[in-house]
Amino acid sequence: MAETFNKKEKEKKRAKKKQDRDQRREDRKSNNDKGKSLDEMTVYIDEFGNFTDTPPDPKNRKSIGLDSIQLGAGSRVEESSDFTGVLNFFSDKGFGFIAEDGSREKIFVHSNQFTEPIKLNDKVMFEKEKTPKGLSAVNVRKIK
Repeated sequence: MAETFNKKEKEKKRAKKKQDRDQRREDRKSNNDKGKSLDEMTVYIDEFGNFTDTPPDPKNRKSIGLDSIQLGAGSRVEESSDFTGVLNFFSDKGFGFIAEDGSREKIFVHSNQFTEPIKLNDKVMFEKEKTPKGLSAVNVRKIK
């Protein structure tokens, strides 16, 4: 029985596929990374954040105090103790917000922190206190 041209072409394609598959398998076996030593797989990070294969020099090690580590995203409070701003919102529930002069940052304030009666849009002087929910104004007094 005679084979047709299509059958021969299909057989050639199958043989070529099988040969390519066998070749890829051999390539994977020859380029196998398994069995490397720990030293060959270890990567270090230098002080600039770049990867390197040389370990860091212990003489250049810097000591960091536990107090200098800040957990979370806290805002910085300037060294000055008195800040000024305008009381731009105040609720009948006893809390409001002061728009700080300069930075226009909104600082939470509670009526318990007023040293004298203060109305909306009054210019005030206050101190900042760091609380778990953010900055809060304390010792709020009206600027005359």
